Amino acid sequence: MNTTTFSTIVAAVGLAVLAYAHWLGVDYFYFAGYTILQFVVLATAWNILGGYCGYVNFGTAAFFALGAYSAVFVHKFHPLPIPVLIVIGAVVSGIVGLGMGYLTLRLRGAFFSIATLAMAVVFQTLVVNWEYVGGSRGAYIIHPENVEFAGYKVHYIEYLFTLMLLLAVIAIVTARTIERSQLGFGFATIRDDELAAEACGVPTLRVKLIATTLSGAFMGMAGAPFPYYIGYVQPQSAFALDYAVNSIAMPMIGGTTSWVGPLVGSILLGSAQQYATVTISSAVNLLIVGLMLVAFVIIAPNGLIGLVQERMRAWRKS
Repeated sequence: MNTTTFSTIVAAVGLAVLAYAHWLGVDYFYFAGYTILQFVVLATAWNILGGYCGYVNFGTAAFFALGAYSAVFVHKFHPLPIPVLIVIGAVVSGIVGLGMGYLTLRLRGAFFSIATLAMAVVFQTLVVNWEYVGGSRGAYIIHPENVEFAGYKVHYIEYLFTLMLLLAVIAIVTARTIERSQLGFGFATIRDDELAAEACGVPTLRVKLIATTLSGAFMGMAGAPFPYYIGYVQPQSAFALDYAVNSIAMPMIGGTTSWVGPLVGSILLGSAQQYATVTISSAVNLLIVGLMLVAFVIIAPNGLIGLVQERMRAWRKS
């Protein structure tokens, strides 16, 4: 299936989801759906570097928060439409991803992961002490109740849900395109054996810099609408551990070698967390992540997609 056909199918599925949400007309569906779609974007973005290249990034929350605080900064200076803020968040986080990659990608394994975690701590400290964006007190973002398009009023949460759905579609199409491109083959060679890739002439540093830039940009895009979704953003919420843990766990549960893995993991784990939030408490969300991650590491170390592929291979041989 070529990229154009795949993009058309994904866009059609996105429109079907949007139509179903509009037909359902339940506000909670938009709120919960926004969160799940947000994690689809974050997990897919993490997988570009962590799954395709094999470099585990613990700094997801930093890129997400950069997108969020870019929106806060611009909103305080001169309010702009959210789509413009998403582009600004992508540019800021992409540039930071490029810089982070240039400084840290000479490290490998646990050393790289620790460096990304340290980067998140550094950025959180900077934001806490930056009074213009609220500092440790946080910042309020007041948005209108409705958004008007061609005389038709759309509830604001429905508007945010639509934007995040669009971002999820773009992220999925981009990940699948990378996976089947020459760049994706370069990512795979680095993941399998970086020294051998270098010996074969793969420009490993350049390829990894592309991965960190793309990954950071998508995380920033996911973070830009966050202040408008929650209405109040503070360092503890923007740099929350949940983003780093979920963005790693979701691809691990679904499978890290394909674009399908982060999508499946995000829907499965995100839905479980939303159900637990309503029925029990949001405090158990990380417990759910831990239990599911341990279970899937034991049962399906290659994720759900890997498990299905193994069963299909065994079935064909039989």
